Amino acid sequence: MIERVIDITETAVHLSTKGALLAVTKKDADTLKPRPRGARAHDPANPPPAETTIPFEEIAAVVAAHPHITFSRAAVSDLAAAGAILVVCDDRFTPSAMMLPLAANFIQTERFAAQAAAQLPVKKRAWQKIIKAKVRAQARLLREVRGKDFRLASLAERVKSGDSDGIEAQAARAYWPALFNNPQFRRHRDGGGPNIFLNYGYTILRAITARAVCAAGLHPSLGLHHHNRYDTFCLASDLMEPFRPIVDRASINLYWEMDLEPALDSNARATLIRSLTDTRILYKKEERTIFDVLNKIAFSLVEVFAGKRKNISLPERFI
Repeated sequence: MIERVIDITETAVHLSTKGALLAVTKKDADTLKPRPRGARAHDPANPPPAETTIPFEEIAAVVAAHPHITFSRAAVSDLAAAGAILVVCDDRFTPSAMMLPLAANFIQTERFAAQAAAQLPVKKRAWQKIIKAKVRAQARLLREVRGKDFRLASLAERVKSGDSDGIEAQAARAYWPALFNNPQFRRHRDGGGPNIFLNYGYTILRAITARAVCAAGLHPSLGLHHHNRYDTFCLASDLMEPFRPIVDRASINLYWEMDLEPALDSNARATLIRSLTDTRILYKKEERTIFDVLNKIAFSLVEVFAGKRKNISLPERFI
């Protein structure tokens, strides 16, 4: 099955429905200006704006960042029915809203109840596995770009239940300065420099993770570890952690290519999206897409909450 992330940043468009297809219609210059009362929307002598259609079943997410994007009710409803995520960004390409399907799984209520009733030791054990996988992936990326892992591999083996010793934070203090070869680098969601690549890539990653969470019948705001009152996608923020180095690798490559003068242009956004959609992840000795792997992780968590298995299932390698 094709899984597409549609980025709409460069062009003003209108999204509507044509049967089983999402119609993306470019707006001409006249449509962006107020029309005099009684004036026609288009000159009959000119053809209508260019239009592209995409099957709803192929869409994983739509990222809407252009200030003049408009939607029909049917388009938004049909995106949700297909299980796609709609992400609306502000002028800095930071997500300001995300639309998730309300009913993505037919036994959703039962799974919500099991998720809400999960005991703390169960959640702490799952978080331990997630952080161990994340730090291992960070160690592999450092070996790839710097020739050594700065002790992150050994740190990964010390992660305890619930990461009670704060290994994730210890690893981050070594990881970020080493990755960007800059002792002063700080990871910040509002920061400049390579942070603009990281922020955009993580937005896409969080969206497709939230999609998998909803498809499994879990509630995205009931996290294992994250519990920020302002984060309505806490569980997505949890499950995406081991996949972050995929975005990190694309970000460091972009940073080098741009001679350390980062710009989140159309090429950079396309590169970050491709880093996620094109990467193949080793899961149970098979190479799979990130969409497939996230679905399997989310469903394994359903079984953990239901008492059918002890541990969440994570891939052998992420990058």
